[in-house]
Amino acid sequence: MFARDDQEPDAPPVALHPALAAVRLALDRITMALNVVGTLLIIAIMVLVNADVIGRGAFNLPISGVPELVSMSIVAIVFLQVAQAFRMGRLTRTEALLGAIEKRKPRLRAAIEFVFCIAAIALMIQLLSASWPLFVKAWVRNTFEGTIGDFTAPIWPVKLVILVGCTALIIQMTLSAIIAAATATGFGRQRGGQ
Repeated sequence: MFARDDQEPDAPPVALHPALAAVRLALDRITMALNVVGTLLIIAIMVLVNADVIGRGAFNLPISGVPELVSMSIVAIVFLQVAQAFRMGRLTRTEALLGAIEKRKPRLRAAIEFVFCIAAIALMIQLLSASWPLFVKAWVRNTFEGTIGDFTAPIWPVKLVILVGCTALIIQMTLSAIIAAATATGFGRQRGGQ
Protein backbone atom coordinates (compact mmCIF):
# COMPACT_ATOMS: atom_id res chain seq x y z
CA MET A 1 0.00 0.00 0.00
CA PHE A 2 1.49 3.36 -1.09
CA ALA A 3 4.78 1.70 -2.05
CA ARG A 4 6.78 2.85 -5.05
CA ASP A 5 6.97 0.55 -8.06
CA ASP A 6 10.62 -0.32 -7.37
CA GLN A 7 9.87 -1.32 -3.75
CA GLU A 8 8.75 -4.71 -2.54
CA PRO A 9 4.98 -4.72 -1.87
CA ASP A 10 5.52 -5.60 1.81
CA ALA A 11 8.19 -2.97 2.40
CA PRO A 12 7.13 0.07 4.42
CA PRO A 13 7.00 3.38 2.56
CA VAL A 14 10.34 5.18 2.42
CA ALA A 15 8.99 8.24 4.26
CA LEU A 16 8.07 6.46 7.51
CA HIS A 17 9.58 7.88 10.66
CA PRO A 18 12.03 5.34 12.16
CA ALA A 19 9.83 4.83 15.25
CA LEU A 20 6.76 4.27 13.08
CA ALA A 21 8.73 1.90 10.85
CA ALA A 22 9.76 -0.10 13.93
CA VAL A 23 6.14 -0.29 15.09
CA ARG A 24 5.07 -1.40 11.63
CA LEU A 25 7.73 -4.12 11.51
CA ALA A 26 6.69 -5.46 14.93
CA LEU A 27 3.02 -5.33 14.01
CA ASP A 28 3.65 -7.04 10.68
CA ARG A 29 5.41 -9.87 12.49
CA ILE A 30 2.51 -10.26 14.91
CA THR A 31 -0.10 -10.32 12.13
CA MET A 32 2.03 -12.81 10.19
CA ALA A 33 2.22 -15.04 13.27
CA LEU A 34 -1.57 -14.87 13.70
CA ASN A 35 -1.94 -15.74 10.02
CA VAL A 36 0.35 -18.76 10.41
CA VAL A 37 -1.67 -19.97 13.41
CA GLY A 38 -4.84 -19.61 11.32
CA THR A 39 -3.28 -21.61 8.49
CA LEU A 40 -2.20 -24.36 10.90
CA LEU A 41 -5.75 -24.44 12.26
CA ILE A 42 -7.06 -24.91 8.72
CA ILE A 43 -4.72 -27.87 8.23
CA ALA A 44 -5.72 -29.36 11.59
CA ILE A 45 -9.41 -29.06 10.72
CA MET A 46 -8.84 -30.67 7.31
CA VAL A 47 -7.04 -33.61 8.96
CA LEU A 48 -9.78 -33.93 11.58
CA VAL A 49 -12.61 -33.86 9.04
CA ASN A 50 -10.88 -36.43 6.83
CA ALA A 51 -10.20 -38.68 9.82
CA ASP A 52 -13.86 -38.39 10.82
CA VAL A 53 -15.06 -39.28 7.31
CA ILE A 54 -12.68 -42.25 7.05
CA GLY A 55 -13.50 -43.41 10.57
CA ARG A 56 -17.23 -43.10 9.91
CA GLY A 57 -17.16 -44.78 6.49
CA ALA A 58 -14.53 -47.49 6.94
CA PHE A 59 -14.85 -48.43 10.60
CA ASN A 60 -18.24 -47.01 11.63
CA LEU A 61 -16.38 -45.00 14.30
CA PRO A 62 -16.99 -41.26 13.87
CA ILE A 63 -14.94 -38.78 15.89
CA SER A 64 -17.02 -36.99 18.50
CA GLY A 65 -17.30 -33.21 18.29
CA VAL A 66 -16.08 -32.66 14.75
CA PRO A 67 -19.05 -30.44 13.73
CA GLU A 68 -18.66 -28.32 16.86
CA LEU A 69 -14.89 -27.96 16.39
CA VAL A 70 -15.30 -27.03 12.73
CA SER A 71 -17.92 -24.37 13.46
CA MET A 72 -15.81 -22.81 16.22
CA SER A 73 -12.62 -23.04 14.15
CA ILE A 74 -14.09 -21.19 11.17
CA VAL A 75 -14.71 -18.12 13.32
CA ALA A 76 -11.24 -18.37 14.85
CA ILE A 77 -9.58 -18.72 11.43
CA VAL A 78 -11.32 -15.60 10.08
CA PHE A 79 -10.21 -13.45 13.00
CA LEU A 80 -6.69 -14.89 13.06
CA GLN A 81 -6.18 -14.00 9.40
CA VAL A 82 -8.12 -10.76 8.92
CA ALA A 83 -5.31 -8.39 9.97
CA GLN A 84 -2.89 -10.02 7.53
CA ALA A 85 -5.52 -9.90 4.77
CA PHE A 86 -5.88 -6.16 5.37
CA ARG A 87 -2.12 -5.62 5.51
CA MET A 88 -1.67 -7.36 2.16
CA GLY A 89 -4.54 -5.40 0.58
CA ARG A 90 -6.68 -8.51 0.14
CA LEU A 91 -9.86 -7.47 1.89
CA THR A 92 -12.82 -7.38 -0.45
CA ARG A 93 -13.05 -4.04 -2.25
CA THR A 94 -12.77 -2.74 -5.76
CA GLU A 95 -9.38 -1.44 -6.82
CA ALA A 96 -10.40 -0.38 -10.34
CA LEU A 97 -11.66 3.06 -9.34
CA LEU A 98 -8.99 3.55 -6.69
CA GLY A 99 -6.25 2.57 -9.16
CA ALA A 100 -7.52 5.08 -11.71
CA ILE A 101 -7.68 7.81 -9.07
CA GLU A 102 -4.18 6.96 -7.84
CA LYS A 103 -2.71 7.39 -11.33
CA ARG A 104 -4.18 10.89 -11.69
CA LYS A 105 -4.33 12.14 -8.10
CA PRO A 106 -2.38 9.99 -5.63
CA ARG A 107 -3.15 12.34 -2.76
CA LEU A 108 -6.89 11.98 -3.37
CA ARG A 109 -6.44 8.19 -3.36
CA ALA A 110 -4.66 8.50 -0.02
CA ALA A 111 -7.48 10.68 1.35
CA ILE A 112 -10.05 8.06 0.31
CA GLU A 113 -7.91 5.38 1.95
CA PHE A 114 -7.80 7.48 5.13
CA VAL A 115 -11.60 7.79 5.23
CA PHE A 116 -11.94 4.04 4.59
CA CYS A 117 -9.55 3.27 7.47
CA ILE A 118 -11.32 5.61 9.91
CA ALA A 119 -14.74 4.11 9.06
CA ALA A 120 -13.36 0.58 9.37
CA ILE A 121 -11.69 1.38 12.69
CA ALA A 122 -15.01 2.69 14.05
CA LEU A 123 -16.75 -0.49 12.92
CA MET A 124 -14.06 -2.74 14.43
CA ILE A 125 -14.18 -0.82 17.73
CA GLN A 126 -17.92 -1.51 17.86
CA LEU A 127 -17.30 -5.20 17.19
CA LEU A 128 -14.56 -5.29 19.83
CA SER A 129 -16.74 -3.60 22.45
CA ALA A 130 -19.64 -5.96 21.68
CA SER A 131 -17.37 -9.03 21.83
CA TRP A 132 -15.73 -8.20 25.17
CA PRO A 133 -18.82 -8.96 27.35
CA LEU A 134 -19.35 -12.21 25.43
CA PHE A 135 -15.79 -13.28 26.20
CA VAL A 136 -16.16 -12.38 29.89
CA LYS A 137 -19.48 -14.27 30.08
CA ALA A 138 -17.98 -17.36 28.39
CA TRP A 139 -14.96 -17.23 30.71
CA VAL A 140 -16.86 -16.68 33.97
CA ARG A 141 -19.64 -19.18 33.24
CA ASN A 142 -17.31 -21.68 31.52
CA THR A 143 -19.72 -21.88 28.61
CA PHE A 144 -19.14 -24.84 26.34
CA GLU A 145 -20.16 -26.20 22.95
CA GLY A 146 -21.29 -29.80 22.51
CA THR A 147 -23.24 -32.39 24.45
CA ILE A 148 -22.41 -33.47 27.98
CA GLY A 149 -21.34 -37.10 28.00
CA ASP A 150 -20.32 -37.05 24.34
CA PHE A 151 -18.16 -34.01 23.58
CA THR A 152 -17.73 -30.58 25.13
CA ALA A 153 -15.31 -27.75 24.36
CA PRO A 154 -15.09 -24.34 26.03
CA ILE A 155 -15.98 -21.42 23.77
CA TRP A 156 -13.88 -18.77 25.53
CA PRO A 157 -10.78 -19.48 23.39
CA VAL A 158 -12.74 -18.53 20.25
CA LYS A 159 -14.09 -15.42 21.96
CA LEU A 160 -10.51 -14.50 22.91
CA VAL A 161 -9.34 -15.00 19.32
CA ILE A 162 -12.09 -12.61 18.18
CA LEU A 163 -10.75 -9.96 20.59
CA VAL A 164 -7.14 -10.51 19.50
CA GLY A 165 -8.06 -10.42 15.80
CA CYS A 166 -10.12 -7.25 16.19
CA THR A 167 -7.32 -5.55 18.12
CA ALA A 168 -4.68 -6.52 15.54
CA LEU A 169 -6.90 -5.25 12.73
CA ILE A 170 -7.60 -1.96 14.53
CA ILE A 171 -3.88 -1.39 15.02
CA GLN A 172 -3.09 -2.26 11.38
CA MET A 173 -5.84 0.10 10.19
CA THR A 174 -4.65 2.87 12.49
CA LEU A 175 -1.15 2.57 11.06
CA SER A 176 -2.56 2.62 7.52
CA ALA A 177 -4.66 5.68 8.39
CA ILE A 178 -1.53 7.48 9.62
CA ILE A 179 0.35 6.62 6.43
CA ALA A 180 -2.64 7.62 4.26
CA ALA A 181 -2.99 10.94 6.11
CA ALA A 182 0.71 11.66 5.66
CA THR A 183 0.48 10.84 1.97
CA ALA A 184 -2.71 12.87 1.47
CA THR A 185 -1.29 15.93 3.13
CA GLY A 186 2.08 15.62 1.42
CA PHE A 187 3.90 15.24 4.75
CA GLY A 188 5.38 11.87 3.81
CA ARG A 189 6.58 13.23 0.46
CA GLN A 190 8.38 16.13 2.16
CA ARG A 191 10.13 13.84 4.64
CA GLY A 192 11.12 11.22 2.08
CA GLY A 193 12.06 13.67 -0.61
CA GLN A 194 9.85 11.89 -3.17
